Amino acid sequence: MLKKTGKILVVDDDQDILLAARLFLKKHFLLVNTESNPDAIPTQLKNESYDIILLDMNFARGASSGKEGFQWLNTILELDPSAVVVLTTAYGDVQTAVRAIKEGAMDFVLKPWQNEKLLATLTAAMNLRMSRIEIDDLKSRQKQLNADLDQNFRDFVGECEAVQRVFRTIEKVAKTDANVFILGENGTGKELVARELHRQSLRAGEVFISVDMGAITETLFESELFGHVKGAFTDAREDRAGRFEIASGGTLFLDEIGNLPLPLQAKLLTILQNRQVTRVGANMPKPVDVRLICATNKSVNEMVAENNFRQDLLYRINTVEVQLPPLRERQEDIPLLVDYFLDIYCKKYQKAKQRISPAAMKKLEKYKWPGNVRELQHAIERAVIMSETKILQPHDFFFSTPDSREGGLIFDKLNLDDVEKIVIQRALGKHEGNISKTARELGLTRTSLYRRLDKHGL
Repeated sequence: MLKKTGKILVVDDDQDILLAARLFLKKHFLLVNTESNPDAIPTQLKNESYDIILLDMNFARGASSGKEGFQWLNTILELDPSAVVVLTTAYGDVQTAVRAIKEGAMDFVLKPWQNEKLLATLTAAMNLRMSRIEIDDLKSRQKQLNADLDQNFRDFVGECEAVQRVFRTIEKVAKTDANVFILGENGTGKELVARELHRQSLRAGEVFISVDMGAITETLFESELFGHVKGAFTDAREDRAGRFEIASGGTLFLDEIGNLPLPLQAKLLTILQNRQVTRVGANMPKPVDVRLICATNKSVNEMVAENNFRQDLLYRINTVEVQLPPLRERQEDIPLLVDYFLDIYCKKYQKAKQRISPAAMKKLEKYKWPGNVRELQHAIERAVIMSETKILQPHDFFFSTPDSREGGLIFDKLNLDDVEKIVIQRALGKHEGNISKTARELGLTRTSLYRRLDKHGL
């Protein structure tokens, strides 16, 4: 037996109808309340949250115009804009039904009703109510998330002059609809900057859609970005909106746009110039309104010079350029970033607040960070997970250095101290920082290994 759900209020001046409705509907719904006096509707709505209101349209003796029903419909929707109202009357016509829907009723039922049809109508009304509740809940959660994220530059951390220049540029550009081009190595935070531009923009209440252009195959490019209609190709089993349509009204972030082949660059340029898309297999274009942000880790100017990137497309996407510095050029921000990530991962993994020793910090500051902030983030996360102490030491961090290769070790110098350091690093990497296994691999005691780790700042 299905579990009964849903709360219904039936409002009608005919006691026989109220009795018949209650006897029938209580078999299918969790709560069925009846009311013969429409003046009591505000009190009923205050005392209970109803999923459906079955409302008669005529209450005065001899009335048949439905005027009272429309008045009470408006009152109900003022009290609860998400209310689902089904109107009932014995004097209905097409014109009345159309007006009822236009003024906010979910449906219109003629009396005397057939129980099966009434149940079908109320079941559909219940589904609509559940959808509205879900949407309201999602909007509420999104609003709270936006409030939590409202602190400017919450996720993009840095105090050096290069980062401050980025912040100032974001503040100047965000409120405009100017296209922004973000340049920087992998791991420097290009998507964080894109999201910050959206967060501070006039479109902040709309969607932010991110697309990795390097991950979209050439054959799927048009379908993914512009959408398709059913039957446009073998696997097109239904109509589907592309990323441009989905992002319309909000922000579209095209990451790694430097990976886009020339033929696809031409198609993208056409869309940006016309501000409309045509789904694959369709004939009619659809207007789109997006704020465009692009990013790449490549030297686009060199690509233009080598005829690998269209200069007219570059002009179109590059109204304002934001250059992100690599972490090796902002090493003064490393302590700030370390504290930021330590706080995040100690909370995430429910560990007591950990600190980092001066020697470990020195090691992090000396490293060149080819993977930039993303590599530092992963290094901190791993250290928090693996460490059993409250103070992280140099041996809690190990890196894959250019001098270590799978299949052997390569030494550019034969200085014994340098060789020893490289061998220890390789052993630490092999055993994922496990001191006991590393010492055993090197033929050392744990104490001897700790001395060498301290000696080499590892």
